[in-house]
Amino acid sequence: MNWFKKLLPPKIKKEKKNGNGVPVGIWKKCDNCETVLYKIDFIKNSYVCNSCDYHHRLSARDRLNNFFDDNEWYEKFKGIQPTDFLKFTSKEKYSEKIKQMSSKSGEEEAVIVGTGKLNGMEVIVAAFEFKYFGGSMGSVVGEKLSRAVNEADVEKKPFICFSASGGARMQEGLTSLYQMSKVNSMLKKLSSNKIPFISVLTDPTMGGVSASFAMIGDVVISEPGALIGFAGPRVIQQTVNEKLPENFQKSEFLFENGLIDLVIHRHELRKTISSLLDIIQKK
Repeated sequence: MNWFKKLLPPKIKKEKKNGNGVPVGIWKKCDNCETVLYKIDFIKNSYVCNSCDYHHRLSARDRLNNFFDDNEWYEKFKGIQPTDFLKFTSKEKYSEKIKQMSSKSGEEEAVIVGTGKLNGMEVIVAAFEFKYFGGSMGSVVGEKLSRAVNEADVEKKPFICFSASGGARMQEGLTSLYQMSKVNSMLKKLSSNKIPFISVLTDPTMGGVSASFAMIGDVVISEPGALIGFAGPRVIQQTVNEKLPENFQKSEFLFENGLIDLVIHRHELRKTISSLLDIIQKK
């Protein structure tokens, strides 16, 4: 069976085996159609179901690896970590939750910024990590995004942001809400200097992120089936006491109603964004 072990990616090789000696994690059940998928093929297909085309969530690093040319990019603004400056406590201390989220996601915050090339064009890209506090935006996320936008402005490079967030981080109180205007004000500089900003909404993009920078790109794109809005559909339905339209707050619904510009398949994002940047920068 040595030939079979060689086919397995490192993550699967390290996983435990069940009673039959078959490594756990070889198969993945689609979250939408429940088709059982061979995990290696699933990963190669960018976490898109080859049966129903459902777009599963990508980690921030997988997102950046898939987006940049030849998976080559340099991470920016590492080492900026959150602190419990409000001494926030609910069921457990915020300081303890920070450690848990870091361990769970393998990241030091909910956004990663990288610089590299897209079809030979130098770009700066930010990607949210939903496994870290649901991609919530706190002071560090706002700071890293602001620095990324400033660098894009200084170096005259297009800025692209892949959002996946539940909104502002409640453990940081009003400071987290301040990040909305902070990032927006930085993006105003890009607009004034005619430097492109492409916003890509992925599942889910909610709360303060959707209410601020995620919706003000020169072009706002979404992946198919992404949940996008401020409050969730369940909250809205309970508030208005009416049945909501089918696919309410899904990317296709927003596109049909003119709230976003494009709904693009994950496999076509590189090509589409590259073409858009060529068009915008020629104006």
